[in-house]
Amino acid sequence: MDTSVNGSPSPAPDDPGLSAADHLRDRLGLTGTKIACGSGVCGACTVLVDGAPAASCLLPADRLAGRAVTTVEGLAGTHPVQRALAAHNGLQCGYCTPGFAVAASVFVDAWRAEHGDTRPARDDVAEALSGHLCRCGAYEGIFAAVAAACSGAFDTEPDRHPPRADAPDKVTGRARFSADHAPSGTWEGAIVRSRVPHARVREVSAAPGPDGATTPLVDLLGEDRVVRYAGQPIAAVAAPTRAAARALAEAVRVDLEPLPSVTDPRAATAPGAPVLYATRAEREAAPTYGEVPTPPAPWNGNVRGPGVLSWRGPTAVARLRAAARRADPLLVAEEYTTATQVHSPLEPHVSVASWVDGDLHLHVSTQSVGKIADRAARRWNLPRERVHLVAEYVGGGFGAKNSLSADVVAAVELSRRVGRPVRVVLDRSEELTDAGHRPGTRTRVALLAGDDGALRALSVDSHGDGGVSVGSNVALLAALMYGRSPRRVRDYDVVTNRPPGEPMRGPGGPPMAWALEQTVDTMALRMGEDPLSLRRRWDGNPKRRALYTRVAELPLWRDRARGRRTGRFRRGVGLAAAGWPYLLAPDARVELVVEGGALVVRSATQDIGTGIRSVLGGAVAARLGVDASALRVEIGHSGAVHGTGSFGSRTTTSMGPAAEDAADRMRAALRERSPGVPARGPVPEHAFKEALAAAEGVSVVGERRRDRWGALTPNSGDLAVGRGMSGAVHVMEVEVDTLLGRVRPTRCWAGIAAGRIYDERLARNQCEGAVVQGVGYALFEERRDDPETGVVLSDDLEDYRLPGMGDVPETEVYFHEEGFEHVTGGGVGLGEVSVVGVAAALGNAVHDATGWRPRDLPLRPDRLIGGLR
Repeated sequence: MDTSVNGSPSPAPDDPGLSAADHLRDRLGLTGTKIACGSGVCGACTVLVDGAPAASCLLPADRLAGRAVTTVEGLAGTHPVQRALAAHNGLQCGYCTPGFAVAASVFVDAWRAEHGDTRPARDDVAEALSGHLCRCGAYEGIFAAVAAACSGAFDTEPDRHPPRADAPDKVTGRARFSADHAPSGTWEGAIVRSRVPHARVREVSAAPGPDGATTPLVDLLGEDRVVRYAGQPIAAVAAPTRAAARALAEAVRVDLEPLPSVTDPRAATAPGAPVLYATRAEREAAPTYGEVPTPPAPWNGNVRGPGVLSWRGPTAVARLRAAARRADPLLVAEEYTTATQVHSPLEPHVSVASWVDGDLHLHVSTQSVGKIADRAARRWNLPRERVHLVAEYVGGGFGAKNSLSADVVAAVELSRRVGRPVRVVLDRSEELTDAGHRPGTRTRVALLAGDDGALRALSVDSHGDGGVSVGSNVALLAALMYGRSPRRVRDYDVVTNRPPGEPMRGPGGPPMAWALEQTVDTMALRMGEDPLSLRRRWDGNPKRRALYTRVAELPLWRDRARGRRTGRFRRGVGLAAAGWPYLLAPDARVELVVEGGALVVRSATQDIGTGIRSVLGGAVAARLGVDASALRVEIGHSGAVHGTGSFGSRTTTSMGPAAEDAADRMRAALRERSPGVPARGPVPEHAFKEALAAAEGVSVVGERRRDRWGALTPNSGDLAVGRGMSGAVHVMEVEVDTLLGRVRPTRCWAGIAAGRIYDERLARNQCEGAVVQGVGYALFEERRDDPETGVVLSDDLEDYRLPGMGDVPETEVYFHEEGFEHVTGGGVGLGEVSVVGVAAALGNAVHDATGWRPRDLPLRPDRLIGGLR
């Protein structure tokens, strides 16, 4: 019996082992249906079956026979909720957007049929979409979009363009991500991983395939024949189907010599513990999870460090010790811990590789198009121009997609072996095990205040728990807060036989703020002072001081309850401050070229959901004074001029000025050919068209010019540290259920001081998403490992919980745009600073509500109930 898919007959699936999602994507080419979790948790694969939403990743394909199926393509972009999602910026990377659109279309239609053109309450929308996750955290825009669609506001096309140039493609499923580009005949790859925490690999051999043919197998270990954690890639195989590839991977024989292992950080520091890195060469080759090069530090067994930053450090230590001896009440010393947080972007790591006439073609989900193409050229000894890497749409990254990862290496090597394209996609278990994480931490903070209330000494010792990797910078970041009082900060890493970390949004920042900002609040309580008042006295950062002034006027802060709260449900308000170094990419370039009478903006950067595609078009359009719809923006191709990676809060502050410089150069080039182009100001539409017609083929390249005061460091690998720091203050309101131990964030105010904002709607979306991720860090996210083997136990989205629409507060974002006038372009990045203080503000709010100080993240119900008792 045939199936009706989007109104057209389609043959019934004939493979009983295939999921409906795979059938729709790979057999019918309806790639708007995305696969993210594989367990029906995230909603990305939602389709309508006979009009009802269904998770197609769990639905056997043969169950579609005789049914009417509607995918996001079947909505055709004409449903009001699709228009509303685009207009209200209810998306970021767009990977989860088709699933939201399909499910929300049913809710909107049912709501209007029952209630008419009225707006539903926030809780109604949250309940209807409770089975959907957005790792980027675009929930505020989704709430607004669904409510607006229910009111009838989007029954016709809006008269304004959406904030994101690519929003129409994302809400309709037309946006093609890396895994969507597999050509006909593509084979599937699977990675063979270690099942033990530590061993020497003696031999790897593949069993014959089902037809007796030799199994295509490639080695991923290289010269180092040692595996150091369960889940480490060893080899990879390929087959015509994913199921066959996995069966071949299971049959691969790995001959191991077991080695002693240690998977607990405390045990790793005990006398006689097995040492992970016994030689200097091994220590230097240890993977790092820092965003900037890791400075050298001493080793003692499995402990790396301390890495020390000291400003009158001996004075700080002497003052703290003297205060401890006399039991000074203005000495506050506390310890805080955080759990491992996993990046887990909804689009997993994926690579599609093929070799054509000696050229390497890649579709990769990456945050660094140029860098990965460079590394691929070096690894496979190719001229750079013979590597063609494409990442047109990237489904989130948060720092996890910056390396030449195992999926890329496996796909390339297997493709060369089998002579056809090969696709390697990590499943959710692999993504949660070995695709990067924010390491857990244990941090001790000591603060000493004088009788005058001034900060007299600060000390921070932090131990990072990054498995086999190193790079802790938690204490270092604490040294950049609260003036220049005497301070000593020390960072350590404790290595264990567990998977390595990767830089994660604001690396080191959230655990730093969790410890430092709660200790500052404790000091304020000890001194009998308002926490805001204390920060205003201690903090010399002019940008945060401007935010403090704003907070003092906020009803959320000004009118909060004071004193002891009682009863089962208790409300509290807390705040936290944050800062982040200003990073930039001096080598950023943007090309403008006239092609076919149109102006094309090109750069080898990529959009992971931050909106850089729209920022580039908007910057050029604003500089020329033309409509952005008159431009075409092409990014994500390695053959274009150099564009920086999407990490380190450096993309917009680097690419935006380069785009403006390119616009100035193009204006000059157009004026040479058309007298109707003015030297400055808007270019009239008719003059613009005439100038482009006369300038076919003209190309200019804009650069990111030097800041007025230069940079603090020289350019190192397209990275420099600029002068100044961004700032943030978060104010969080929570409701605590003291019976069940549940913390519900209700409202959040996010003040961000990052200078000029290129596009307020896109920037606000980023900051709202940061609040969502900070709430997840504070309340839910915790990777759990087997204590004996280090095997990751929370390896699906049932056990590793991400925040959903019902978990997040209503969020208001405020931008302070002064203070970076010396910076080319006038502004710096905000992606990192906007997440740093969120968990700490929530922790301070819980203390305000209950009088109990949370010390350990996540703030689980068992911990809260135990603390209150």
